[in-house]
Amino acid sequence: MNGQPELYKILEKLNISFEYYEHPAVPTIEEAKKYWKDLKATHCKNIFFRNHKGNKHYLVILEHTQALDIHDLEKRLKQGKLTFASPKRMLKYLGLTPGSVSPFGLINDPENHIHVFLDENLKKSKTISFHPNINTASLVISYDDFEKYLKWVGNDFENVKLYD
Repeated sequence: MNGQPELYKILEKLNISFEYYEHPAVPTIEEAKKYWKDLKATHCKNIFFRNHKGNKHYLVILEHTQALDIHDLEKRLKQGKLTFASPKRMLKYLGLTPGSVSPFGLINDPENHIHVFLDENLKKSKTISFHPNINTASLVISYDDFEKYLKWVGNDFENVKLYD
């Protein structure tokens, strides 16, 4: 299976079942949609940000069809000015490269530096889909198991209203 082997070991340890789907590399959501059409899951945007000082990092997760206004996001999250984190920061904190950003990358953040913001609408999803830390596959897991994973990995996370 494509993806980070440690991730599969963790999912097994947590007794989290998943459906595995392999596809060509998909650097954008528009391209990924071609391969998601038969997957019964909520597909997500996973956006990695940093604060103005560069000393705090955030992973924002929302349904893939939702537009994200950064200025509105700054007001909702109350974290000050946000900018996209560089590929260098992405690699340092998530162990991932652009196009592969996923909450599964939190396994590469042993100090739990990254704060996760989940759009509250995702809680309505029965299943949810993410890359297994590489953009040539997708995993579908239940939303309940996703929350179990987040609690296990230990990063702070909160559900927020990201759009109206």
